[in-house]
Amino acid sequence: MSQPRLLLADDHHEIAALLCDLLRPEFDVIAQVQDGYALLSAVERLSPDVIVSDISMPGLDGITAAAQIVRKHPAARIVFVTGVCDPLLMERGFEAGALGYVMKCAASDELLPAVRSALRGERHVSGESYPVGGNGKS
Repeated sequence: MSQPRLLLADDHHEIAALLCDLLRPEFDVIAQVQDGYALLSAVERLSPDVIVSDISMPGLDGITAAAQIVRKHPAARIVFVTGVCDPLLMERGFEAGALGYVMKCAASDELLPAVRSALRGERHVSGESYPVGGNGKS
C-alpha cells in the first residue's frame, strides 16, 4: 500500500527539514515550498492527498493560500503548523478550510495524529489551543 502524498509549506528551512523527518515515516513528502504562491502552484501540479502549511510565510500567507485551495479543491485536506497560539488566527484558519492546527512546539507529538485526522476528514486542534465552535479535537 502506498503512503499518502504530502505537500509541505514552510519558509524556515531548518523547521521544514525537522517536519519532513517527522512526516516521512508515514507520508510521501512529494514537495517542500516556502511561500503561499509556491504552495498554490504545487497543489495544482502535484495534487497532494494532504497539505501541511505554516501560516506566516512571505508573499501569500498560509491562511489566504488555504482559502484559495479549498475554493478550487473543496476536498483538500490542510493542517496548519505554526508557532502562534492565537484563538482568532486559529478560527480564521478553520474558516479558510483547514482541518488541523498544530503548534510547532508540539509537532513531535501532535503533527502525525493531526495529519491522520485530516485524511479522515476530522479536525485536530493542538492541545494547547482552543477548540473552535466546540468542534475541535484535542
